[in-house]
Amino acid sequence: MESNPIYQGFELDAETALALLEWQVEMGADEPILEDATDRFELTASKRVEPAPLQMQVQPAAPPPVRDDSAHLDALIAEAEALAASADTLEALAAVQEAYDGIELKKGARNFCFADGNPKARLLLLGEAPGDEEDRQGRPFVGRAGQLLDKMFDAIGLSRSAVDAEKSLYITNVLTWRPPGNRDPSPDEIALSMPFVRRHIELAAPDLIVLMGNIPCQAALGRRGILRLRGTWTEAFGRPALPMTHPAYLLRNPPAKREAWADLLSLSARLSD
Repeated sequence: MESNPIYQGFELDAETALALLEWQVEMGADEPILEDATDRFELTASKRVEPAPLQMQVQPAAPPPVRDDSAHLDALIAEAEALAASADTLEALAAVQEAYDGIELKKGARNFCFADGNPKARLLLLGEAPGDEEDRQGRPFVGRAGQLLDKMFDAIGLSRSAVDAEKSLYITNVLTWRPPGNRDPSPDEIALSMPFVRRHIELAAPDLIVLMGNIPCQAALGRRGILRLRGTWTEAFGRPALPMTHPAYLLRNPPAKREAWADLLSLSARLSD
């Protein structure tokens, strides 16, 4: 088949292809379409198979019963809720959360990744989960994405190392243990983590929250689609919250930094009110 002249001279590397696919998914694409239209009526006719005679048809065996693990999950969530409620300081919360064995991710992670920055900060950033470098250091947002995050918030006068609560950041994640291969957390893993996240935010008591990426939006709002959600103020955990694109996405899609800058300006204005 001859190549499409539109793409002649255009080399598509793996990183760009992944970014394009990610953009299409965010825009709602859910089905691949070829360059030439498919005549589905002709396809159906050519592949039509006459049914076998009734006496030759064999009923498939019944599938084995699926074990219902919902009761076990509910028990683990109840345990997490009791542990989180027992903590009256952030130090106590970190201790009980690190000791909690209900999340299997703990077995494969190097380090517990609780938080970083100033817990008295007015602004709390809620990220997704530790990556490889975060897993090594036991701190959120310390890899390439974390370096970009620091530059982004430094541009509006905020820093995780600042002592002044007005100029500082407090950073944590939905998950405190790294998922293998940096995969997205499963719904069960998010559900098991949420009692600790809610208590974490109660104890830190920030004025504003940034939901950094799809996973925090899924956890806090029950919705995904960060490219549609970003830039629009909402409420999460009883506080004003702003969804923003994750710095890792900005590293793969530099043109999106313009929208991220607009979100930072909106955040800065809200902090100044």
